[in-house]
Amino acid sequence: MKSKITGGETKKIFSAKILNKYDIDYFKCLDTGFIQTEEPYWLEDAYSSAITKLDLGLASRNEILSSLTMRLLNHCFKQDARFLDYAGGYGLFTRLMRDKGFNFYHTDKFCLNMFAEYFDLKDIGEDSKFELLTAFEVFEHMTDPMKEISEITKYSDNIFFSTELQPGTQLRNVQDWWYFIPETGQHVSLYTAKALEYIAKYLGYNFYTDEGNYHLFTKKDFKINPFHTKRDPFFIRKMRKIIKSYDAANLPERRSLIHQDYDYVKTKLS
Repeated sequence: MKSKITGGETKKIFSAKILNKYDIDYFKCLDTGFIQTEEPYWLEDAYSSAITKLDLGLASRNEILSSLTMRLLNHCFKQDARFLDYAGGYGLFTRLMRDKGFNFYHTDKFCLNMFAEYFDLKDIGEDSKFELLTAFEVFEHMTDPMKEISEITKYSDNIFFSTELQPGTQLRNVQDWWYFIPETGQHVSLYTAKALEYIAKYLGYNFYTDEGNYHLFTKKDFKINPFHTKRDPFFIRKMRKIIKSYDAANLPERRSLIHQDYDYVKTKLS
């Protein structure tokens, strides 16, 4: 099986049972360490519900992500621009960001937009461009990462995304790393920093990472990795401490869009 990142050789590393019913093989890219499953024929079963029942941290994760993204925008990008949350599930993240005063829109082909109706990509046009695109917990679901990531770059020169990097230890079976999550069968692409760096370079982006879960593809050239400088409030490796203790008065105060959005949706409904 060829690597879906480089097109080069892979080796089978182990087999596992997913969804408690399918026996499948996992393969590792010899060039980048990227892990992929065999061609995922089980996805219709895996996505019988777009949001898995095991995703119990969905609400709290969106709250943390909204705080992180706010800091990223305040320190690295244009705050008054438009932004897009790609594959954004129920639209909760978009709603939270609009509540914080950022002009976010939502798109997800497979999930009902419950929280950000009227602030969907289809409302402003599929050919729209954005200052920043967010894609949280998306890359690991991609069956053809190079093609799918290339497609989302048409929306923005800056992509802030999350996906858990492989641990430094050798992975001998599916129990060695929780992020395989064989119970759902949805994680079919597992990355290393080297794999993400390869993708970024291939697509013409710079790559920055916190070496754990948060990453940035960008056409900007930051002199200092925004994930690594302790002088920057956007130091994600200490994000929980920062979110708890950082004085919000040090950030530019923004007016929430919630009242403006209320009036807008009201006109739509009438």
